[in-house]
Amino acid sequence: MAAGALRSFVQMCRYLQQPRHVARFQHLCGVQGTFSDQASTRQGEPSGADCPGLRQRGRSPDPSLGNGLAGDAPLANGTEGDETSRPETTRAKPLRRNSLTGDVGQEFLIHNKFLFYLFTLGTELGNEMFFIIFFPFLHWNLDALVSRRLIVVWAWNLFVGQSTKDMVRWSRPDSPPVVKVEVFYNSEYSMPSTHAMTGTAIPFCVFMLTYGRWEYPFILGLCVALSWSVLVCVSRVYMGMHSVLEVITGFLFSLLILAVFHQVLDKIDNFYMMDSYAPLVTIFTHVSLGLVAFSLDSWSTSRGDTAQGLGTAVGVALGSHVNYQLGLLSDPPASSLPLTFPSITASLVLCSVLRFCIGVAVLLLTRMVMKALTIPFLCRLFRLPTDDVRQARQRMEVELPYRYIVYSVVGFSCVCVVPLLFMILNLA
Repeated sequence: MAAGALRSFVQMCRYLQQPRHVARFQHLCGVQGTFSDQASTRQGEPSGADCPGLRQRGRSPDPSLGNGLAGDAPLANGTEGDETSRPETTRAKPLRRNSLTGDVGQEFLIHNKFLFYLFTLGTELGNEMFFIIFFPFLHWNLDALVSRRLIVVWAWNLFVGQSTKDMVRWSRPDSPPVVKVEVFYNSEYSMPSTHAMTGTAIPFCVFMLTYGRWEYPFILGLCVALSWSVLVCVSRVYMGMHSVLEVITGFLFSLLILAVFHQVLDKIDNFYMMDSYAPLVTIFTHVSLGLVAFSLDSWSTSRGDTAQGLGTAVGVALGSHVNYQLGLLSDPPASSLPLTFPSITASLVLCSVLRFCIGVAVLLLTRMVMKALTIPFLCRLFRLPTDDVRQARQRMEVELPYRYIVYSVVGFSCVCVVPLLFMILNLA
């Protein structure tokens, strides 16, 4: 009986991994590829993603089997390229270009603009720029304690998810039949979906950390967290980046990590702030985790994302330690809980906007300056040519310290330097 249940489970997983489900969902949502005839005739052949296994990153069996061919090539369903003559149809290309891989993607047709923009928003909720905006806003304007602990969970989700990808080594869904609406992360392996993991961890962790600490209805917090998570998860299927199985696995994997960390977040946060050995332990553990991740497989964007998340967590932990030791910690006392949301006034909005704009400007400037200083320095240190930054950033001896140094400084600035600036400007 156990063997039969296991066999059924494996069959269900293989079924959910098939790229045809992704292609069917994209078709229902109004996404259409502009595949060539050659690609169309080969759609019936066995797909590597139907039987997922090892592959080489970024390799395609045929140059014509990309996301689709630009121009007036016949479409996969037999219609001609004049589909764009329909007023509700738009010819588009992936919005984000990966400067390190050089992958710009192929054109596709959008028949439902609302869903395109909705799921583009959903997938952006798992990208770097959103984190640069969301974490600082939460830290400076709402609740620094929640922000600190949330970053711990986010960093561990990134590390576990990206490392699992490089151990499992499943390919992205085959194109065709899948249309690659996004190509930025196409060089990574795909199991599990780290967008689904962070898109689940962040809203549900915020919900768990704030319910009871802030006054709001339970059902409201649960609905917001669930809606956020579903939007991010479904957007990854819409973008053609993940199969249904990979998204479900990422969702469940994230809930498991949350269940583990929810019990120890308070102890971790207190250790970071109060223990005299916390800076050394934090740096050692996070750098060690980064070395493990970087040694698993060949280069991909997952390496930089992992080091970036761990580096940010290091910077936030160090900044929290400095704040506590200098008596600059602004956490409200336990006697003031639960907190109530203040009345929205013009002065409150203006002060929040000023804090956010000034703070983000400082963080972006810090990141820009640190990148400009760190990469050439590391290239000279390891005697690498400085005329090809893209190639240099793909080398472990450059990318690992570069990501750690840059984003640890950004994280430290977010929780320590920028709040001090706010005090000087009377914006605290």
